[in-house]
Amino acid sequence: MIKDSTYRKAKFAENHQFFICPICKSGMNVYELKDIVCTQGHSFNIARKGYVNFLLKPVKTDYDDDMFHSRNLVYASGFFDPLLESISDSIAKRIGERDLNKVSILDAGCGDGSHIGHITGNLADKANKDIKGFGVDISKEGILLASKNYYDILWCVADLANLPFLSGGFDAILNILSPANYHEFHRVLKDDGILIKVVPGSSYLKELRNIFYEGTDKVDYSNQEIIEHYSNKFKILDIIQLKYDHKVDKEQLIHLIGMTPLSWGITHDKIKRVVDMNIDAVSVEFSIIIGEKRKL
Repeated sequence: MIKDSTYRKAKFAENHQFFICPICKSGMNVYELKDIVCTQGHSFNIARKGYVNFLLKPVKTDYDDDMFHSRNLVYASGFFDPLLESISDSIAKRIGERDLNKVSILDAGCGDGSHIGHITGNLADKANKDIKGFGVDISKEGILLASKNYYDILWCVADLANLPFLSGGFDAILNILSPANYHEFHRVLKDDGILIKVVPGSSYLKELRNIFYEGTDKVDYSNQEIIEHYSNKFKILDIIQLKYDHKVDKEQLIHLIGMTPLSWGITHDKIKRVVDMNIDAVSVEFSIIIGEKRKL
């Protein structure tokens, strides 16, 4: 099947029942494969690249084309592979326990789409189920890059505080190294669905942190406050601690620095110091928090 713009727009028509209007919260349908329109007449264009911009006003973010380009190259180097394999295995286990034939997964804060693209591909192979993937991010630049690389996922530019999705529509929500909105996650997740949130561990990119933040209290990092906040909203089922080293050459290190918010506001001199240190591997550590909805 040729996955042209018609194919990509048709995916919104096939899955219109997942969407609600971000303005009035009514249901939506697709009109002539051009627009997704709610019952009150609010209309949002389906771009040729296969995404919909649901933002109600323009938003400026710190995530630009260069950062997403670097992140895409870091992903291609295999930096995130162990993490994404672990998440895929956790979801596959959940699918097996619940004997689901169709699985809907939302990546909230999906960036360039590489995480959900990798995971849905894994699950299609491992679980042999009908996997529907959705990606949402407030950055249009990230969604545009995602839509160029992954044709079978429904991409949306939207605010995590105002998700354009029906309540109780998703079996799993991913929130990987991204801000969260637990109220909205609770709303759009099925009652027996799971929220998988990934946060850095204490040694995550310590080679960069030690130089960037030397002499400050940011050298040492703890994710305990994030985990406690998560546990106030969701019941934690498991926390998987994942730790490994990732080999890098100089070019990959430059893109890794360009990808991470750790480098925001850091002087050029400190960045040059890290690049000139001939680092051949960086420390990677993640906490994968898996939980289910608490009754509100």
